[in-house]
Amino acid sequence: MDVKLINPFLEGTTSVLKTMAFVAPKPGKPYLKNDGLARGDVSGIIGFTGTLSGSMALSFSENAILKIVSNMFGEEIKEINGDIEDAVGELTNIISGVARKKLESFGLTVLAAIPTVVSGKGHSIKHVLGGKSIVIPFETEDGPFVVDVCMSEMK
Repeated sequence: MDVKLINPFLEGTTSVLKTMAFVAPKPGKPYLKNDGLARGDVSGIIGFTGTLSGSMALSFSENAILKIVSNMFGEEIKEINGDIEDAVGELTNIISGVARKKLESFGLTVLAAIPTVVSGKGHSIKHVLGGKSIVIPFETEDGPFVVDVCMSEMK
């Protein structure tokens, strides 16, 4: 997968979380993921079609997402609940929107589905294309999360 297809997700994640949640995530070294196991406790997944096809997942550790959503809502939330899951779906949609806009500036057409949210320790993620994905790990003061991307340019 071309790095030019991954950087918009890294940039979108960083800018959205800084703006909406006052959190400055630090990206780590991307790596190839060969399994369907989520790297967090709650995940938002969104599919793409167009000249670029595939999907993106955001998987947050419990502590990271509780702090992010608490900051967004302006009140402390202590457990993963329906509000947290709704916020993960919305963050997935917004971050993918920022990334899609950047990808479209490269001349690619990228249409998105409605995000799905899955939570629970040890849950799995099935990407639309199946197979390997690129994971960008992020670290926050309150815990880790990842952006998990599996995409292919359609010719």
